[in-house]
Amino acid sequence: MNHAAKRLIAHLAAGKARSSPLGQPSITLGDLTWPAVAEIAANRLLVVPLGATEQHGPHLPLSTDTQIAVALAQRFAARRADVVVAPAVAYGSSGEHAGFVGTLSIGADALKMLVVELGRSADAFSGVVLISGHGGNVEPVSAAAALLQAEGRRVLAWTPRIREGDAHAGRTETSLLLSVRPDTVRLADACRGDERPLVDLLPLLREHGVAAVSDNGVLGDPTGATGAEGAALLEALVDDLDADIRVWQQ
Repeated sequence: MNHAAKRLIAHLAAGKARSSPLGQPSITLGDLTWPAVAEIAANRLLVVPLGATEQHGPHLPLSTDTQIAVALAQRFAARRADVVVAPAVAYGSSGEHAGFVGTLSIGADALKMLVVELGRSADAFSGVVLISGHGGNVEPVSAAAALLQAEGRRVLAWTPRIREGDAHAGRTETSLLLSVRPDTVRLADACRGDERPLVDLLPLLREHGVAAVSDNGVLGDPTGATGAEGAALLEALVDDLDADIRVWQQ
């Protein structure tokens, strides 16, 4: 590694170490120069957070899914020295939320091609991990990863597995945001939405969108959410991510 790259990475690491209690400092791709990246890429995983800009009820920000994906990526990177975190993709496939002002969706086809081209441009890295914080991204991102894998590229698509919790803007996501960005949560505006199981709602959601079943955009009950609950869940999700990536790398 040349002296300029070493100095830049040391400078970034020092700043992050002072500001983050997460563990070892993570390296963010957008903060590096291309010569610095060229020195380290062959031995690094590129982790790409994929989110959405969509309604999350009257109490959570439009950036909720993106913020969760970024938090997962950063906390994973804080555990491992072989990770670089890419800038987040803040737009996804969110057509089911189109009935709510502020939602910006690029659709499944555009998202798939965005991820394919992004993956093709990342061959300098030892592999690419796609972390999706939005359920609507699962199918297009999985399809993109399959295409990239068929082309011989090392790519893993990963989505959090939340075994218990509500579907959208409920207690689960509210707790996660309270642990990650409490300043963006408006708890005074939190209220229940449709609390039926997601499996019962899917036919209506697919045909008519979220607005057909919930006039406030919430699928679940955010009341009672806490940052402590969110922090515990986030740590468990990072454990899952770490374990899945280690298996994939074998």
